[in-house]
Amino acid sequence: MNNFEFRNPTKIIFGKGSIEKLKNEIPQDAKVLLLYGGGSIKKNGIYEQVTSALADVDMIEFGGIPANPEYAVLLKALKVIKEEKITYLLAVGGGSVIDGTKFLSAAALYEGDTPWDILSKSIRTEKGMPFGTVLTLPATGSEMNSGSVITRSETKEKLAMGGPGLFPIFSILDPQVIASIPTRQLANGLADSFTHVLEQYLTYSVGALLQDRFAESILQTLVEVAPKVMKDPTDYDAASNFMWSCTMALNGLIQQGVPSDWAVHAMGHELTALFGIDHARTLAVIAPSHYKYNFEAKKEKLAQYGERVWNITEGSIDDKAYAAIEKTVDFFHQLGIDTKLSDYTKDYEGTAEKIAQRFTDRGWLGLGEYKTLSPDKVEKIVKMAY
Repeated sequence: MNNFEFRNPTKIIFGKGSIEKLKNEIPQDAKVLLLYGGGSIKKNGIYEQVTSALADVDMIEFGGIPANPEYAVLLKALKVIKEEKITYLLAVGGGSVIDGTKFLSAAALYEGDTPWDILSKSIRTEKGMPFGTVLTLPATGSEMNSGSVITRSETKEKLAMGGPGLFPIFSILDPQVIASIPTRQLANGLADSFTHVLEQYLTYSVGALLQDRFAESILQTLVEVAPKVMKDPTDYDAASNFMWSCTMALNGLIQQGVPSDWAVHAMGHELTALFGIDHARTLAVIAPSHYKYNFEAKKEKLAQYGERVWNITEGSIDDKAYAAIEKTVDFFHQLGIDTKLSDYTKDYEGTAEKIAQRFTDRGWLGLGEYKTLSPDKVEKIVKMAY
C-alpha cells in the first residue's frame, strides 16, 4: 500500500427530514447566497423546506446554474457576491450546482484579475468562502470532496479545480429527494458514481486489500440497487443506498494508498465540452475503449473486478478481464445509456485528433495511473469509441 494522508472535514447530515436541520448549521449573522439550478427545487418542495429552515437568515438567491456549470453564468453570481457582501454560500442542487459553488468559493477570495486562471493555471485553493450543500441529485460525490469541474462554452473547455479550502462545511443528504428526479438523471447518477469507483480501482494492485473491498462493495451496491432505483425512486431503502454510494464513491476514502487513473474523465470532459453530451454518458462512451486499449496493463485488476463484482468464475485471467468489460457495457445499456460516440452525434469524425491536440497544447502528455497515456494513445482510444 502506498503512503497517504487523509482528511475529510465535511459534516454529513443524512436521512429523512434532514433539510430542516439547516438552521443549526449556518451562522445566524451570515449573509447567505442561495445557489440553485433550473428551478426544479421550486416544484418538488425542496426550496420551501430550505427557505423555511432559514427564515431568520439574511439570504438572497441566484438561480439558473446550468447542468455543466458555466463560467459566464458563475461570473454573474460572483458579481452578486461582491456587491452584496455575501459571507456564506449555500448550494441546493446536484453536482453542477455544488461544483459551481466551489468555483465561487474560490473566486470570491481570489486576488487575481481573471478567475478562469484558477482552472487554466491549476491554482490550488487553500482557503475559500465557507459553503454548505443540500444535495438534490446523487451522482458526483461533490457534496463530500474538494474537487470541481467548470465549463466555458465560448472556448469549449471543461477544466477541473480543487484544494483543501473547497470542502463543504456540511452537506445535507435526504434520500427522499430522488423521488422527483427524471429517470435519465437517475441513470446518469448511477453511471457517474460507478465510473468514479472504476477510476480509482481498475489500475494495478499495491496490496491495499481494504481499499479494494471498499471499492468493490460500492460497485456491488450500485449494481444491486440500480434496477430498484430506476423502477421506483420512492423506495427509501434503495434511495438511501444509492445516495450514500455516490458520496462514498468520491469522498477520498477509496483512493487512499492506491494508484488512480482519471483518464476516462479527462477524455469524457472533452466530449461534453465539444458536444454537450451528459457527463455520465461521456464516461460510458470512453470507459470500454479505454479498458480494451489498456488491457494488458489492467487485466489483473479487471479479472479481479469480474470475479468479485460480476461473479465471473470461468476462464483465464484474460477471459475474465474481457468478460468484465462486457458486463460493464451491459450495465450501462441496462440503464438506457449508449456507449458509442456515434450514438450521440453524427459529427464525430476528427474528434479524436482534436482532443489529442488539446491535451498536447495543455501539456497533458502522460495520463493514467502510469502517466504514460500520451496524446497519440488518447487519439486511438477516442477513435475506438466512435
